[in-house]
Amino acid sequence: MCYILDACALLAFLNDEENADKIEELLNQSIAGEVSISMSIINLLEVYYSELREKGVEIAQVVLEMVQYYSIHIVDTVSEQAFLEAARMKVTYKMSLGDCIGLATAVELSGQFVTSDHNEIGPVAKDTPSLIFWFR
Repeated sequence: MCYILDACALLAFLNDEENADKIEELLNQSIAGEVSISMSIINLLEVYYSELREKGVEIAQVVLEMVQYYSIHIVDTVSEQAFLEAARMKVTYKMSLGDCIGLATAVELSGQFVTSDHNEIGPVAKDTPSLIFWFR
């Protein structure tokens, strides 16, 4: 199974928020080779700048090291398929661009988008429930 992390999922893990253990379990499964975990570079940017703003450059750098440690594959390009899907989602659901790109990445990789953002992602889940992995 392939999971694509939303920024809120990685932030929940980093900050030991409610249900962070679900993210930790996925990360450990990834290390064991049981699942694969990816993340759009846009969603990683959201995490990095959040940690940079709140905690400083040293902690923000730890985020990048942790991504390497857990072998999270960073999708750093937007294919034509993902580009078109993200644009369709932006028009259809009026979500943030970061969420659109993360979801489009999940569609392209035939994975599940790991999120807790019910307000923004909820309408997508109603149309394609198998695309979303709610961690809380």
